[in-house]
Amino acid sequence: MSDINSTPRRRAAVIINPTKSPDGDFKSAFHLMCAEEGWGEPLWLETSEDDPGSGQARKALESGADVVIAAGGDGTVRCVAETLAGKGTPMGLVPLGTGNLLARNLGIGLEDPLRAGRDILNGTTTTIDIVMATLDHADAGHAFLVAAGLGYDATIMADTKDELKDRVGWLAYVEAGIRNLPGKGVKATIKVDGSEVVRRRVRGVMVGNCGKLMGGVEIFPDASVTDGLLDLLVLSPRGKFGWIRVMAGIFHRKGAKSSSVHYFSGESAEITLDSEQDFELDGDHLGRARHLEVKVVHQALAIMMAAPKST
Repeated sequence: MSDINSTPRRRAAVIINPTKSPDGDFKSAFHLMCAEEGWGEPLWLETSEDDPGSGQARKALESGADVVIAAGGDGTVRCVAETLAGKGTPMGLVPLGTGNLLARNLGIGLEDPLRAGRDILNGTTTTIDIVMATLDHADAGHAFLVAAGLGYDATIMADTKDELKDRVGWLAYVEAGIRNLPGKGVKATIKVDGSEVVRRRVRGVMVGNCGKLMGGVEIFPDASVTDGLLDLLVLSPRGKFGWIRVMAGIFHRKGAKSSSVHYFSGESAEITLDSEQDFELDGDHLGRARHLEVKVVHQALAIMMAAPKST
């Protein structure tokens, strides 16, 4: 006879990119871990080229999952988060990609996927901001968690060689960045919270929700995923030493001024260019655009992760 006072076991939904799955029988190991931690059998949903996570996240919500775990790279995380935002069901992160940028910014371990999963099942829930991006006045926008780029950095994402990325990881982006240093700027008008802050020729504009990007470099040192603000970085290299000034402005921000780098922050921003440029969200190249609107949605996404260590 069953115990009428027993409570149903919690259940996780795992949305996994099968091309990133760890060696060995990760699925069986994850099922066993859930049983060991007192959770029910997880719902296992694989992404596909046609659906990189959004449809699976909707199925997870419909199933009543207590946590939806995004197991993959930044693209998988972004698609799952976009669907979960504002719904109240927390997302967990099992980082399996090359960048794993949100996981890095949240201090989630990257070395052991099962350990990351166990931390979720035994974790606590916090909330973070997301940023909504709308391209070329479209009716619907897309969410991002780490950074968006219009121009140079998006061209890097589009031109990074997959085979090199498989061999050397994030250093493949460095190689693409060097190859794409030559080029002309475009005229840009940039508004932050409705006020015009830039009208000049630029090579690229980056919008950050987190501070650390590729290689652990802190591109946005003042950014926080909980402050209700987005951060803008405008790149305007000029002359023979323009990119050197850009590097100086980024890596020595507090000690040197640079006319090639400008930082701004606010709750929203609007970027208008005089010609189409490459566009990326959280490392995914999504095409080309001339106009971008971004707006913070404060504390829109619940995250389940290891509880902070007491000091």
